[in-house]
Amino acid sequence: MTDASYRSRVEQDFQQKKALMPQGELFTILDDASLSTYEQEALEFLYAYMPLADITDYPGEFHLMNIRASQRAAEEMPWGKNIPEDLFRHFVLPVRVNNEQLDSARVVFYKELKDRVKSLSLYDAILEVNHWCHEKAVYMPSDARTSSPLATVSTAYGRCGEESTLLVAALRSVGIPARQVYTPRWAHTDDNHAWVEAWADGKWHFLGACEPEPVLDLGWFNAPASRGMLMHTKVFGRYEGKEEVMSVNPTYTEINVIDNYAPTAQAKVMVKDEAGNPVPDACVEFKLYNYAEFYTVATKHTDDGGVCGLTAGKGDMLVWASKDGRFGFSKLSFGKQSELTVTLDKQAGDSFTVDIDIVPPAESANLPEVTPEQRAENDRRLAIEDSIRNAYVGKFISEEAARNFARDYKLDRDAVLETERG
Repeated sequence: MTDASYRSRVEQDFQQKKALMPQGELFTILDDASLSTYEQEALEFLYAYMPLADITDYPGEFHLMNIRASQRAAEEMPWGKNIPEDLFRHFVLPVRVNNEQLDSARVVFYKELKDRVKSLSLYDAILEVNHWCHEKAVYMPSDARTSSPLATVSTAYGRCGEESTLLVAALRSVGIPARQVYTPRWAHTDDNHAWVEAWADGKWHFLGACEPEPVLDLGWFNAPASRGMLMHTKVFGRYEGKEEVMSVNPTYTEINVIDNYAPTAQAKVMVKDEAGNPVPDACVEFKLYNYAEFYTVATKHTDDGGVCGLTAGKGDMLVWASKDGRFGFSKLSFGKQSELTVTLDKQAGDSFTVDIDIVPPAESANLPEVTPEQRAENDRRLAIEDSIRNAYVGKFISEEAARNFARDYKLDRDAVLETERG
């Protein structure tokens, strides 16, 4: 790490993490005298911020394998030398994307992708990796557990959170900075979504995972995203980028990237007690109306002056402030109000009725240009990729065969099908 101050902070955080886990031999990989300076620093960075379970569940050799795979991609891919150090550290080096089980996808994917993308520009390589992901998986609803990248390839399907985990893993495997982006709730409809941002030519671009388009910054969700009020991404470790920080915890920094998708405005919230005094360290929740509830999409705490702020799309939220058993709330219209005062004038057991009109942002989609030739070529490729994936899926056991197998061996048919498809 060339930033001595950041390197010192990582070392401090690593030592604190190490002190939390004195039992066993969890960090012995760092005693290997053959480690290069890069490998030593990368291991300490990952150990400093990875969840405790990733330290206990995966041996040091696993993490070192992935570090070496990342370094190889940086050395062999033509864009490797142009990736800024901080972006590589936070958006290429980490294996974990979400709450998936970690696997060896980085090594496997690199072998499949390196020759496919090595002669392309960074921009075109991002598009090509997404085409490869479309060959491997398609959207299908699943449960709340996020499958690993290799598991998604094995089953050939995944929900948006799993497709985006797959694409981020694939992009990082060839040294391309990538991050999973999600809106916890849309402002205009009862749903949410996750997709991917990848870095090229000095800026972040978005794309729908396993949904290739002819160009970047294009997906079925351009219009919904333009009506969004908050987009999050979780960045591994202590991140010092230019984006608005939502929260920082021992493993990641959560940032707000709504500016990449919609017209935005910033608003400040002042929390006061009934006597009109500012309330420091009050909990302030910003809530969207979705699925018949006011759902918290961001939580802030007031400073010593009783103030906190948020950048959001130009629509309405409910702001709920609380401290020491007292609470208050009010509607905040971003773009119309730059300041809002909330008074903690209520407590549990109070009876009150309030009418609130919540208006979502207006649609303002900005669609990049796609020529008819680009669209036709993309459609041609999608059809080929569908055929590749369908040929693979066609080898799975059929329901009839599963029924017969289960009958012959006195097994549960559904369990047989589930086992066959991962």
